[in-house]
Amino acid sequence: MRLLIAEDETSLAKALCVILEKNGYSVDTVEDGITALDYLRTVKYDGVILDVMMPGVDGFSVLKAIRTEGNEVPVLILTARTEVDDKVEGLDSGANDYLTKPFAPKELLARIRAMTRTRMEANDSILKVGNITLNRATRELSSKSGNFTLTNKEFQMMEFLMGNPKNIIPAERFLEKIWGYDSNAEVNVVWVYISYLRKKLTALDADVQIRAARNAGYSLEVSDD
Repeated sequence: MRLLIAEDETSLAKALCVILEKNGYSVDTVEDGITALDYLRTVKYDGVILDVMMPGVDGFSVLKAIRTEGNEVPVLILTARTEVDDKVEGLDSGANDYLTKPFAPKELLARIRAMTRTRMEANDSILKVGNITLNRATRELSSKSGNFTLTNKEFQMMEFLMGNPKNIIPAERFLEKIWGYDSNAEVNVVWVYISYLRKKLTALDADVQIRAARNAGYSLEVSDD
């Protein structure tokens, strides 16, 4: 599950990133509202943690803009502003929840789970291609032969492949979607994770395989035999 953190307090943004990544989330961070809008218009996120007081464009304006554009990504407003009117403005602008600073990490994680749960259920938490199923809620890849709980990156890659069966996905697209625009990861890391997934599919006696198209990318195909 991929989240965007829009927070201009660098130390807090880094702390949030550590907490979320340790709990299985993939995270992108931005420090101003204009960049947050750019990311939200080009990347599909599962949730957003949005600070109110940011340079460029404030959090409420970011929220109103994406809702006007039809983006229904779950949004948690995170701010030091505790006045009731501020909370009301955030919720009326389209926020799913509101958490004030300081906060307990356990409460933050619980609120993120709550706000993304409904979206996951609405989008169907189970993907199936051939004899393989992927549970988005538990990150479990399974067949009648067994199951594996995937790592965060493995899960995101498998979800991308199973959500676009037979479509060739360039390695660079995996990097953008899973590692993020600002990542220093090299393109060969995609091959490494493809190798991990292939081994798991073999162990599960899968009737699907990840095929490589030279200089083009990877696709998930149902085996002919």
